Amino acid sequence: MFDLVRANKRRSVLLLLGFVVIVTLVGAAFGLVVGNGVTGTLVALAFSAVMAFSSYWKADAIALAVSRAKPADPVQYQRLHNLVEGLCIASGLPKPRVYVVDDPAPNAFATGRDPKHAAIAVTTGLLETMNRVELEAVLAHELSHIKNYDILVSTLAVTLVGSVALLSNLGIRMMWWNGGRERRSGDRNDGGNPLALVGFVLLILSPIAAKAMQAAVSRRRETLADVSACQITRYPPGLISALEKLRADTTATHSATTATAHMWIEQPMSGVADHGRLASWNRMFNTHPPLEERIALLREL
Repeated sequence: MFDLVRANKRRSVLLLLGFVVIVTLVGAAFGLVVGNGVTGTLVALAFSAVMAFSSYWKADAIALAVSRAKPADPVQYQRLHNLVEGLCIASGLPKPRVYVVDDPAPNAFATGRDPKHAAIAVTTGLLETMNRVELEAVLAHELSHIKNYDILVSTLAVTLVGSVALLSNLGIRMMWWNGGRERRSGDRNDGGNPLALVGFVLLILSPIAAKAMQAAVSRRRETLADVSACQITRYPPGLISALEKLRADTTATHSATTATAHMWIEQPMSGVADHGRLASWNRMFNTHPPLEERIALLREL
């Protein structure tokens, strides 16, 4: 288990570096496409750098705001706070901030940059669906993400994936507008800037690469968090029962977005097709391993 956690931390560093490289390349491609030469490229790179480093401090607040999470009132949600406190004592973690998302779909996520600056959010649907043992197992799963330092890379991925999508969209739109102005100006003999073409290709491919890395952020981490949760609660049947209820529920989590999908305990978005001719391609971008595989693994413990 400890070897897996250490390997997980090493992969986190590599994934963060990979995200920064992608954002930097997109920034450079943006400058090439808009046709402002070195100045445009430097401006876009500066924007990418600011987004990458500022997200370290504010990505958790962004993730909570995007998910419409509200602080859980200690009186109204006393059972929730009691379970979190008990699990924190058992796992040796400081108590994270506790939030509730008004959403009928049962789901939960953890966010933050480290165990001292972490938060857990659960949906109202989860509180209504799970009994005490199952809810404790789900909370232990989310606390495992905090203990294993998964939350930093998954939280940063929210803003970095968004930055890639924003720069790619703006770059392609501006290239289209610039192309229109050039045609109207009568410059029909210009064969085009090869570097701008390279930049355009990068802008097209970068969102795909970002989505693939986003999927890689959480798939192994979910399995590790499942096992770590059972280590905390000492009761695998509790998490198995919770995952079975999540599998049976087909409600889409309306508070989730494509940028935050990897953070939730299960795939929150509807319409994820794992069957048919494009099944292998679709599975490349799944942010979670199938619930059947996770349940089967827990039954072997």
